[in-house]
Amino acid sequence: MIEKNKYLFLTCFLLAFTAIGFISCSSDDSSTSDEAVIEEDDTETDDDATDEDTNTVSVDASYFYTTDGSVTITTVPCTLSDGTSTDCYQIVTTSLPGDHEMGPWCPGNIEDDATAGGIWLEDGEVYDVDGAFVENMATFYNDPNWMMYDANGDIYITDTQEACENAANPDVGEEYENFCVECLPSYITDLTQTWTIPITPVAQDSPVLFTTAGGGPGGPGITTAPSTRGVALNGIEFSAPAPVDNILGAYTLAPFDDAGGHINVHQGYHYHAATGFSTKVAQDDGHAALIGYALDGYGIYELADSSGVEATDLDELRGHSDDTRGYHYHVDAAGNNNFIDGLKGAYVN
Repeated sequence: MIEKNKYLFLTCFLLAFTAIGFISCSSDDSSTSDEAVIEEDDTETDDDATDEDTNTVSVDASYFYTTDGSVTITTVPCTLSDGTSTDCYQIVTTSLPGDHEMGPWCPGNIEDDATAGGIWLEDGEVYDVDGAFVENMATFYNDPNWMMYDANGDIYITDTQEACENAANPDVGEEYENFCVECLPSYITDLTQTWTIPITPVAQDSPVLFTTAGGGPGGPGITTAPSTRGVALNGIEFSAPAPVDNILGAYTLAPFDDAGGHINVHQGYHYHAATGFSTKVAQDDGHAALIGYALDGYGIYELADSSGVEATDLDELRGHSDDTRGYHYHVDAAGNNNFIDGLKGAYVN
């Protein structure tokens, strides 16, 4: 849908007697927005260091979008899932992005074009939720019970916070069938989210795999891993896959905006797809841009590089390694309603 890229990561070599160490140098209503792209500076930072033995690149707090105060970052002691005691970044966000606008989600009438609505993710494809999409849902889903608009073509939309909460409830009442669910930023007041991620990732011998249907990990006996996949550089959550089957099963539609996000009043604004709107760090070598960090501290990068080429050597987690970025992940295609498939490193319980 929407992708843009750029960042430079330099490696400086220091020779001292016979030992060689490596130190890296650092380097509620419109869906149109300019993305924030961070340029490199040449200031050394310990937070962007590459470990010589494991080629592990630490989280760089300077990459986060903190300009408007929507994100604050502090260093705190933490204990990881494998028992490691270390330092973590505690990232506190207002649950609303500061680097791009949100919405729209639901078009008002079946005559509306794509600018009036958001997107829907289905079977690997990204669809514009315009008036025609809503008008043709019965055909699209081969189910005549879909009829989300009245005789005038006006689409049924939740228009209060109470309606938004009720329609987004797992046990949706029949009164909300054939409604487009639209929860607005104005419904989010005094809500913050806190994420704690290790500054330096700690790789594990056995990764934690996520379920593909949403929620937490899929490994037997593992119940404490986070369902959240990671944190975007604007502090917004990379969520588990949206439960589209449950949404559609209640004859509701809860579109994402063009940035791949929507609002739950208890969760705030969160992403279910990466479409190129949020802050990114472009890579000077043309590699896909950094867009966030997984909860184990490894970087999450866009799907494709600056030439539109996708990596072909990703492991079962959607990760691989290179000399510049160490081990890191690449997000799934937006239409797959997914980011990454598991965590290679230890995380904060």
